[in-house]
Amino acid sequence: MRVIEPYFEVETPIDKGYIYKLIEKAGRTAYKSENLITDESAEGFIKKIVSLEHESVLEHFYITVRVVCDRGVSHELVRHRIASYTQESTRYCNYSKGKFGKELTFIKPFFWSIDSDKYQIWLKTTEYIENSYLNLIELGATPQEARAILPNSLKTEIVVTMNIRSWRNFFRLRAVKTAHPQMREIVIPILNHFKKELPYLFDLDLDI
Repeated sequence: MRVIEPYFEVETPIDKGYIYKLIEKAGRTAYKSENLITDESAEGFIKKIVSLEHESVLEHFYITVRVVCDRGVSHELVRHRIASYTQESTRYCNYSKGKFGKELTFIKPFFWSIDSDKYQIWLKTTEYIENSYLNLIELGATPQEARAILPNSLKTEIVVTMNIRSWRNFFRLRAVKTAHPQMREIVIPILNHFKKELPYLFDLDLDI
């Protein structure tokens, strides 16, 4: 059995200059002000668009992120639209196979310290589930049958694609203090990465 922490990987190449210029060119179509485009005009245009909340223009660029989290978090994540998702399937993935290390992988619940009684209960439960899952497979159960006993803590991978407007809305709902703590655990690092790469698009004023 493996216990890991959640993490993410940005799959889309982030070229700030290209993205800003693409959005500016699309946005200026509304005003037919393409003649005002210069090598330095994109950042100012985007700051103005964002301040005016003309966010439909931000839908012209998509960012894809691979999120490794527990299945409970993934169930909240996929509620967001407009977005595209491709998730690791417990119906087809047979975790008794060598490519999975012949074991289950679980996401560590960060809110319990590893020396606490609560964490030890969680650890013993997941170990029991792993043994039971592997026993079911040995007895001839298919992965889609054996998955009936898998818990929310099971590690999953989900590839998420949203346009910039949808990502902004996603962060407004899932990075704030009222969001689920395990959701915030993975969402805030993604937001911080986006802020670093695309500051004018993701410098959101949030209660984090």
